[in-house]
Amino acid sequence: MKRTACLARQTGETKIELTLHLDGTGIADVQTGVGFFDHMLTLLARHSLFDLRVRADGDLHVEPHHTVEDVGICLGQALKQALGDKSGIRRYGDATVPMDETLVTAAVDLSGRPFCVWKADVPREILGTFGSPLAEEFWIAVSSAGAFALHVVLHHGKNTHHIIEGIFKACARALRAAAESDPRSPGVPSTKGVL
Repeated sequence: MKRTACLARQTGETKIELTLHLDGTGIADVQTGVGFFDHMLTLLARHSLFDLRVRADGDLHVEPHHTVEDVGICLGQALKQALGDKSGIRRYGDATVPMDETLVTAAVDLSGRPFCVWKADVPREILGTFGSPLAEEFWIAVSSAGAFALHVVLHHGKNTHHIIEGIFKACARALRAAAESDPRSPGVPSTKGVL
């Protein structure tokens, strides 16, 4: 069974088309109009091994906030759709990723219950046109729309680019681990029988 999702979202602020394939090879085809964000989505695909296509047309004349948040909503919805009833997945995943002077841990529970704990004091900086607080907004949107628990912990780091890149890589690898098939557990990984 192919674990894929294809969806579109249009509001007064953004128009987004997103395709996700969980059992891919990490191919990214991303165009959001926000260069740094495209870079983060590309490495998210590469490190999760999800194939990801995004086309976003947002009100960038205002700022990138709506585009980044709405792409996060779409990615979360696509994850939820592609996972189906979650039979045979590992459910939990975590990763600790070094990025030069930075060290980040991300942990995921594909529980069906949205929650985001963000223990990352990211310096406020503009990277291209991407304001660093948007990293948190993106992952809150992904975890909320995807209905999963996400914990992000920045152990240490100074360079804002490295911190955000470390966060995206750690989250990608945690999602990859959680969404992977578990050959020893073909059913839904919960005593409740549903996630």
